[in-house]
Amino acid sequence: MRLRLWPYFFRQAATNIVENRVVHFIGLGTMVVSLLIFGTFLLFFVNLNTWIQGWGQTLSLSVYLQDEIDEVTRNDVASFIRNLPAAEIKCFISKEKALKDLKDAMGPQAGLLEGLPRNPLPASFEVVFKEVSATEVDPAKMKEALEQIRGVEEVQYSEEWLKRVEGLMSIVRLFGFIIGGLLCIGVLFIVTNTIKLTIYSRRDEIEIMKLVGATNCFVKAPFLLEGMMQGILSGTLALFILYSGYLLLSTKKMALISLAMLDFVFLPFPYVFSLFLLSVALGLVGSLISIGRFFDV
Repeated sequence: MRLRLWPYFFRQAATNIVENRVVHFIGLGTMVVSLLIFGTFLLFFVNLNTWIQGWGQTLSLSVYLQDEIDEVTRNDVASFIRNLPAAEIKCFISKEKALKDLKDAMGPQAGLLEGLPRNPLPASFEVVFKEVSATEVDPAKMKEALEQIRGVEEVQYSEEWLKRVEGLMSIVRLFGFIIGGLLCIGVLFIVTNTIKLTIYSRRDEIEIMKLVGATNCFVKAPFLLEGMMQGILSGTLALFILYSGYLLLSTKKMALISLAMLDFVFLPFPYVFSLFLLSVALGLVGSLISIGRFFDV
């Protein structure tokens, strides 16, 4: 197809959008909302996965002590921990502090803990290993050795916790693919019907063009560009709104969920580019489906 015809095709596509602006506005809004839902899921999934991987790469231990442990036994446990390679006791959390931290985390629901017959939370040592990862030491052996010490109730390490969460992340990932697939089907339906309405509004003009010798490609091209333009606008608006929401959350520093120490990052460029391409592709595919089913030329 000659290049000199493309300006005409773009003008015709823009004219179709303006003349059917109400239908296109509704379709555009629905596409933006659908892409925004999927993009929001991706944003939180990427950050959650980053946080989990970051926690898993740094080896740490939580050594929970038995109730009614005496000070001498507690000091023996602390001495044993300090003798571990590269180990450092980050802090000691008493039973009282553990309960207070739990109440602070629960916020308005902290009243549910009132009236307990006793404090059910154990005291613990929080241990970190400086300049060492889980691949350089055997946390399972450390856990076993520590649990043999008098006064130690249980030991949990970060890698063990990470393995438990990985299964949950797989379920979340599968759930995201299902949501994304359903949203894509919905967007295709919207684009298809939007282009179909545009075709119906111009069916007399199209018939005249065919009678005077217009080729199939000449007639179809503006409708394909129309779907592509709708995809470009939808992707751009969705990403703009998503980035604005990210800026709002990043300034809050996750204070609403007591995670101010965590960095909240935007989607990596490959994700942004893929989301934009998905929007454009859905617009084009929706146009192709509409032309194939409802455009007999």
